[in-house]
Order: sequence, then C-alpha cells, then structure tokens
Amino acid sequence: MSQLIVVSVDGSADSRVAANWAAAEAELRGLPLRVVHVSALPEEQLLTTWPYFREPSPDALVAALEEDHPGLRAEGLGLTGAIVPALLPLTAEADCTVLGLRGAGGFTGLALGSVAHGVAERSEGPVVLVPRGSGRTRRGRSPYGVMLGVDVGAPVTSVVDFAFDAASRRGTGLHIVRAWRLPSPAERWMPYAPPEEDRGSWEDQEVQRLSDALRPWREKYPDVGVYEDLRLQSPPAALLQASASAELLVLGRADRTLGPTLHAVLEHTACPVAVVPH
Repeated sequence: MSQLIVVSVDGSADSRVAANWAAAEAELRGLPLRVVHVSALPEEQLLTTWPYFREPSPDALVAALEEDHPGLRAEGLGLTGAIVPALLPLTAEADCTVLGLRGAGGFTGLALGSVAHGVAERSEGPVVLVPRGSGRTRRGRSPYGVMLGVDVGAPVTSVVDFAFDAASRRGTGLHIVRAWRLPSPAERWMPYAPPEEDRGSWEDQEVQRLSDALRPWREKYPDVGVYEDLRLQSPPAALLQASASAELLVLGRADRTLGPTLHAVLEHTACPVAVVPH
C-alpha cells in the first residue's frame, strides 16, 4: 500500500470540508495528500465549454490547503470518466480515501450521495466519509474521540487496528460499542421482562466476551485508553447515539455492500465515518 491520503473533490461545500479533513489527517500521519477531481467530460470538450462550464481545479485547492496547512505536502490530479470507476483504483493505493458524504449532485435532503455510496461499498482500502457539519466545533466532545462498532463474535483485525491506530495518533481514547440483544429464548418464551438476575448474568457474559475479544489490541496499543460500552439497542441506534460527540466512527464492511447498519449510520451521522473493508 502506498503511503498517501487521497481526497476526491467536486467543488461542493461538502467536498471542501472533506478536503480540509483529509489535509489534517495527512499532517497527522506525516503523509502526502493527493487531491483528485474526476470530470465526466473529456479534456477537449471542457475547452469548448469554458467559460460557461467550469470544472473545479485540484491545483487551486492544493494551493489553498497548503496555505492553511503549512506542513502539508500535496499534489493535484485531474481524471476524466465515470467518477466511481475512476476513484476505485486509487482506494487500493491509499492509506485512506476521503470523500464528502454527498457531493454537488443529487437533490435537497439527500444524506448519502451516489459517489460516496459507490466508493464506500466497493473500495479496496479504508474510505472516510465526511459530513458537512463535522467541520464545526461540537459541544461535549468526549475524551474518547474515536469510536468503534465491534462484533465480539468475529472482531476483524484490519478494522480494529484502524480504530486503535486512529485513537493513538490523535492522543485520545477509544470508545468501543457493542450492541446486543437478550438471548432469543428469553424473547420468545417470556411474555414478561426476564428476571433481573438473569439479565445481569447475560450482561456480565457479554462484557467478558467483549473484554476477551479486545485483549490483543489493548496489549498492542497500551497508550490508548479504552471505554467498553455494551448497549441493549439495535446496532444503528447504539452507534448513532454513542457517536454524538465522536471525532471519528470506525465500522467494518464485510462484503461489497454497505448493509443495513452501515447505510443507516451514514444516513444520519454527524461525524466522519471510516468504512474499513475486510
């Protein structure tokens, strides 16, 4: 994997917020930033439509980002063609690829744009989707600035590593959320709430499972404080509620589809979401 951060821009306010986030991430990691704009029109056609149709200039944005981030090393790249297919090869080369949660197209009220959706579900490497409001100062910021949604039955190394590494680089704690449900026999056979001692016993078992699953990463990243948070909620509800004050939410993607949980989170998130394939 190449040592660089890639950000895709299209001239929208959302992509400028994403570019600023990517520049800060590149500075944090000590990596160069590649600012990419994909035009649906070939270069010769662009010349015939100027000045009535102007494409964003990645080089101009690079200059602005370097002014705002003096230590940044950045370069611009212009491509032509269908946007998602043009960006997908870049995701395999980058440490992470950054996009706005939605771009210049679509319609009012659309939370997740088609480009963000297409790249996030088919990328070879991690993709960070940045909502427009994430550039603002948020109240009640948690000392556990990075959040990870985890499945204790099958914790995936690439996803958990990404979250621990992100927390370590930021000097913040890691908030790990595990959404769970009561054992199915209790739901099916009990027309009333389970006894408190049974519920307490089940919860203790889930807490122990979560702690055991995380032990290798606690040992690998001793500098990262971990808050293990067990929530008796649906995964989307647990993740969205817990991420209200997070700087970054990290989630895994098992197949070349976002799945209902990821899609629900991306539709409503107020913080950047890293989608890490595994």
